[in-house]
Amino acid sequence: MRIALVGAGAFGEKHLDGLKNVDGVQIASVISRSAEQAAQVAAMYGAPHSGTDLAEALTLPDVDAVILCTPTQMHAEQAIACMNAGKHVQVEIPLSDSWEDAQAVVAKAEETGLVCMVGHTRRFNPSHQYVHNKITAGELTLQQMDVQTYFFRRKNINAKGQPRSWTDHLLWHHAAHTIDLFAYQSGRIVTANVMQGPKHPELGIAMDMSIQLKAETGAICTLSLSFNNDGPLGTFFRYIGDNATYIARYDDLVNGKEEPIELDDVAVSKNGIELQDREFVTAIREGREPNSSVSKVLDCYRVIGKLAESLEAADGWS
Repeated sequence: MRIALVGAGAFGEKHLDGLKNVDGVQIASVISRSAEQAAQVAAMYGAPHSGTDLAEALTLPDVDAVILCTPTQMHAEQAIACMNAGKHVQVEIPLSDSWEDAQAVVAKAEETGLVCMVGHTRRFNPSHQYVHNKITAGELTLQQMDVQTYFFRRKNINAKGQPRSWTDHLLWHHAAHTIDLFAYQSGRIVTANVMQGPKHPELGIAMDMSIQLKAETGAICTLSLSFNNDGPLGTFFRYIGDNATYIARYDDLVNGKEEPIELDDVAVSKNGIELQDREFVTAIREGREPNSSVSKVLDCYRVIGKLAESLEAADGWS
């Protein structure tokens, strides 16, 4: 399996590190905004080609699939370009920054029959898979999820503290993780509400946000997001069920009493990104639809689109 990695930033390298552990995978090309950065990363991971143009990588005969770790605003257009070139594609979260673009990507995937997968990593983290297995086995009925997604980010920087050329977004990016996860664990979302705080004067985005969700099963979710939090960073999930409580922190899981839960038997790795990439490669090899295929996560973007409309309407209300 020969893969082109597009977007050699902090998250792109996480994918490259994960792919090193997947048998039979070769990095065929690394594409980045900077030719120098692309060449350096390509050398680190043994890729024979590097450059700054996705279109050039798509013409390479030894590229079977593409992983897109590019700015949000480019995701939908680039995913469609990959499929038009006959390449399977995994696009990092979020799939798009509009409901219409999300639908266009799904339509292209259905037209081509290619694997098109979105990087909803929470579906793959062993902590969340443990809870999912309990739910699907009928051993746990979820009543509520309480989620906090907190960062301290006043400038356009990535996870490595390097400057970004684009602006991150609490709703379209970070909330997408939890909205999709809640639907994955609880069923289709039937009610959603959102409220946001003041917008940053330079970044032009809200720095704080609160979201409420309700699934068709009756389960509810409360999600708090902030770029202003000067404290523990990351996303923390509390699952409250009919007979147990679980707290997930990325790839770790404890019960409501903070007692660790062993996850060794849940998956072959405890690295959610690696598991996500394993699913991408395996789905291509087996000719099947992957978990977090574009069609499976599409409803998340329906909900986000509705919430975005609500925020726009609120901005004009007086």
